[in-house]
Amino acid sequence: MLILRGSPALSNFRLQKLLQDLAAAGLLVRAVSTQFVHVIAAPGELDSSSRGVLEKLLTYGPSRAATAVQGLVRVVAPRPGTISPWSSKATDIAHICGLTAIERIERVVEFTLDLGGAMLTADQQKALAARLHDRMTQVVFGDVAACDVLFRHETPRPMTSVPILAQGRGALEAANRNLGLALAEDEIDYLVQAFTGLGRDPNDVELMMFAQANSEHCRHKIFNATWEIDGAVRDRSLFQMIKNTYQLHSDGILSAYKDNAAVLTGTRGGRFYVNPQTGAYEARAEDIHILCKVETHNHPTAISPFPGAATGSGGEIRDEGATGRGAKPKAGLTGFTVSNLKLHGAVQP
Repeated sequence: MLILRGSPALSNFRLQKLLQDLAAAGLLVRAVSTQFVHVIAAPGELDSSSRGVLEKLLTYGPSRAATAVQGLVRVVAPRPGTISPWSSKATDIAHICGLTAIERIERVVEFTLDLGGAMLTADQQKALAARLHDRMTQVVFGDVAACDVLFRHETPRPMTSVPILAQGRGALEAANRNLGLALAEDEIDYLVQAFTGLGRDPNDVELMMFAQANSEHCRHKIFNATWEIDGAVRDRSLFQMIKNTYQLHSDGILSAYKDNAAVLTGTRGGRFYVNPQTGAYEARAEDIHILCKVETHNHPTAISPFPGAATGSGGEIRDEGATGRGAKPKAGLTGFTVSNLKLHGAVQP
């Protein structure tokens, strides 16, 4: 594993906010510094030319004066077994720039905390880790060398079954804990009933797929649920109510609920492009329609605001570009809006 250090990860403003959060948690930290650290998986040593290209690629962002701090080191990294969005893009850029020997580049953040010589209790260490990372997507290591686990390739485990037929609901409850499926009580009831009716045990692959499909990452399950108002059952689900607007007022809508974006009737306009028959540039009049969508990545935004926002805006761009066939985009406008997330220590008006 190759290690290349980068610029400070947090601005002075965010460092001060972090110190305030740590103090509110009862952790007396006198000073803290942060640094981006790039860990690179490659089969061998890079030659001087490749190393030079890599160092240039990993020199980016605003230049900040690093704060010299000595003390406890904690490294926040993506959860082992996952690949961060930053890693996917950075590795792709490295390959485009000719660094094909690099298997993967990952970025972690090294925190150094001046505790004034104090030792943290086990509870204080847990409180510290909670303030430094998002436990849904990240882990905390004691040093950068531990990041080697990010590139470890596990031998695929054999498929196993959960003995519902022999042990009943308790077997699925145990699998829910051991596999980290996060199934709700009614989902466990549903699965026990379904596989009992099928007369066979579910395997771990099926349960994992069910858990992911029902993760509520986009709230689709809630949108499709039956519901009632003041005791009266409604004829349509919430999603059917949304679609009902289109059914009642479809004028000017060319496509809706066929893809992940809708197309509205636009106006005629001129475009200047090559005629494929003659090879010459020509002006042509054609329809310029309007494409719009709403991205429903609401759930991860509340839990993990910054990666959630990146997922939301990325989903906008992806789905707009993937709707229909033969379109040639001219311009796009994306807005991203969230409600007050009431983050601890960062409550907005």
